[in-house]
Amino acid sequence: MTNQTALSTRRTPIAALVLAILTTLTGTSLFCASSLQAQVAAPGTKPMSTTVTSPALAPYAGPRYDNRWEVYGGLSYSNGQAGQNLPKHYNMGGGELMGTYWLTNHLGIAGDYRFQAGTTPTSPNPGSNQLTNLNRVLVMQNIESGGIQWRGPKNRYAAIDYHALVGATEGIFDHATANFPGGSPVSACPSQQQPGQIGNLGLYCNSTSPFGAVGGSIDFNYAPRVAVRLQPDLIFEHFGTETREFFSISAGLVYKFGKR
Repeated sequence: MTNQTALSTRRTPIAALVLAILTTLTGTSLFCASSLQAQVAAPGTKPMSTTVTSPALAPYAGPRYDNRWEVYGGLSYSNGQAGQNLPKHYNMGGGELMGTYWLTNHLGIAGDYRFQAGTTPTSPNPGSNQLTNLNRVLVMQNIESGGIQWRGPKNRYAAIDYHALVGATEGIFDHATANFPGGSPVSACPSQQQPGQIGNLGLYCNSTSPFGAVGGSIDFNYAPRVAVRLQPDLIFEHFGTETREFFSISAGLVYKFGKR
């Protein structure tokens, strides 16, 4: 009996040392370690059950993608062609505003408005020496469209969406000639040339064209309700005698609200 007691006494410091090391590595409370040590130090007694409570985890604060509404606003870039036979494309800058109503986790209805403006080179025209202010002129487009949006792959960091939009674009091509001091000696487009004018700039006439856009977006989540969006598009318009395709891209912020 004496030998067993001595053996138990020698083992007790070893067990305590092991428990101290485990406490340091695992973060177990000293109270729990002391309880376990007490159980080891009392051989022949029935161990008491102990419950170690884990620290409470913080609630998930990332995006849940269960919002009903989504609003996007950003700055945009697009290229285009301002006349049927103009040899060069032109660049436009502007803004885009899109709203989406999500019907399901994946399917949404979208409405979109864009304003674009830029300067375009014009066709060589008679009297170019006196028309230097008309060698590059301002054109503008107001674009309204709507369609569907489909939510693709997503996680707490980012989401990819796809969309298809159809609508109309109103082109304003005569801003320079309509506001030329003293009246323009040339017209913006051939069919609007008036008697006494010496030519035209080869632009489209002011008109409204069918419009379409197919593309997608990637949202980088900044907060549960806010994301940074990059949205490229292939756009279609029909101001002239044929449908033409151009590139557009925008970047801005998305705000999500309303639980579905």
